[in-house]
Amino acid sequence: MSTTVTSKGQVTIPKAVRDFLGIGPGSRVEFRRVGDGSIVVVPLDDARPESRFARLRGQAGKGMTTDEIMALTRGDD
Repeated sequence: MSTTVTSKGQVTIPKAVRDFLGIGPGSRVEFRRVGDGSIVVVPLDDARPESRFARLRGQAGKGMTTDEIMALTRGDD
């Protein structure tokens, strides 16, 4: 992946990298130089943003039986 540096020295972090690091708007990151001279981006926020699917997770409680659902879809009374 590559990106272009703007005249202000800014870059857009590719979405795949943001998702992998769990960073989003307002996240703080640090740039660190490692032993081989390369630079790595390290997220400083301890908590990753909640997954867009997290609020959909859960456990269904007691609901309709299969027979009740089938009767409803058939229009039975």
